[in-house]
Amino acid sequence: MKIDKSTIRSRGEVISVQGPVIDIKFFKKEDVPEIFEKVIVERVDKEEVILEVAEHLAGNIARCIAVNSTMNIKRNAEAYALGSAIEIPVGEPLYGRLISVLGDPMDQKGEIKSIEYSPIRRHEMGTRVSSQKEKKGFEILESGIKIIDLLFPLVKGSKSGILGGAGLGKSVLTLEIIHNITKRHQGSAVFAGVGERIREGNELYFELTRLDVISKTMLVFGQMNEPPGARFIGAVTGITMAESIQRRNEDVLLFVDNIYRFVQAGAEISTLLGHLPSETGYQPTLLSEASEFHERIRTHQEGGGSITAVEAVYVPADDLTDPAVVTIFSFLDSIMVLSRERIQLGLYPAIDPLLSSSANLDPDVVGKYHYDIAQEVIRIFQKYEELRRIVMVIGVDELSGADRVAYERARKLQNFLTQPFFVAEAYTGRPGAYVKLEETLGGCEDIISGAVDSKPESHFYMKGALS
Repeated sequence: MKIDKSTIRSRGEVISVQGPVIDIKFFKKEDVPEIFEKVIVERVDKEEVILEVAEHLAGNIARCIAVNSTMNIKRNAEAYALGSAIEIPVGEPLYGRLISVLGDPMDQKGEIKSIEYSPIRRHEMGTRVSSQKEKKGFEILESGIKIIDLLFPLVKGSKSGILGGAGLGKSVLTLEIIHNITKRHQGSAVFAGVGERIREGNELYFELTRLDVISKTMLVFGQMNEPPGARFIGAVTGITMAESIQRRNEDVLLFVDNIYRFVQAGAEISTLLGHLPSETGYQPTLLSEASEFHERIRTHQEGGGSITAVEAVYVPADDLTDPAVVTIFSFLDSIMVLSRERIQLGLYPAIDPLLSSSANLDPDVVGKYHYDIAQEVIRIFQKYEELRRIVMVIGVDELSGADRVAYERARKLQNFLTQPFFVAEAYTGRPGAYVKLEETLGGCEDIISGAVDSKPESHFYMKGALS
């Protein structure tokens, strides 16, 4: 995209380039662009570098963060401030398309012909619409995944996090939720790939195409090989795309993989700007950056659309007390912690019900019947954890009659909450299963009541509904 001279608000010149950080001097104080305003610099090879103003320095200098490569920028190169934030195309033409954080097509399907553009920093630039009230009441979104629907129900307008270290299946679980909800509920989805591997993004695109859900999905990628500025605004671009669907009074699912990389990119930018880290080692603006993103995920009043977020959260070294992970915790309604121990036992999805929690598991949200069954399942798992340690020492035959029944039912419940995924069919050889909520509740009730005590625990492993 070449510079349109008519849109230029002011001009300056480059005085310093330090990696992705560029200092630009403007000649008058009133020419200095605002924070988050877009600035363009032309490289020696005639390619444009898009910058975002990060802070102001003395002497009419704007310190900017580059969103793309700063190679071949020469000293005293002209810089153009456009008087607006970075804008991306939004609307219907983005369905089935894969774009960069700047809105450029990356899928080799040609130019995106959109007549509507939206600034990605709409809230921070002071144009936030705050007069709309949030919708009261709760509406459950069935995912078809037994353990999620039972213990961590997705509620429209809520935020759920899938937490885990490397290789625990965060991306696979996210992809399965996209598949089930877009297929069954004919919903729209926005996927923001933030700081993940290019290979994973490539696989995701072709997997969504194979599953025939790409036509209701918008994708934006700011991948691991890109500058921190691109990785940081990847999540911001994703929420802007989701808001454009919400403004048309439609419900939309926003998937972010991985929100930890968003925080990590913010830490890199903070270091590059010369800010001292906080005592935790992360940027001092950690909380405000996370809150600016999460406050945009909400449900409007009756008749309006909702944004329901599912965020993958990488947990460095499986340490759930990492300051960035703890900060993200505070914004989530449901926290699903993936366990390496359950992976080793072959229990997929590997969500640990005792380490995880959900504010949506409430009688006022899910109803008393669902709530009572879920609480009984959690109680049985807690009892099983105590008995498991005893069994490791003395064996199951030495347990009392009541304890042995509880132990065996817990193992059946544990196996029942495993499930073959549609997106993993090629790897497991098992056909995927979508399980309705009433079938999940009915199966759990049968196991808890003892109606299936005669069946071996292997009968419950990796299958759909109990019937």
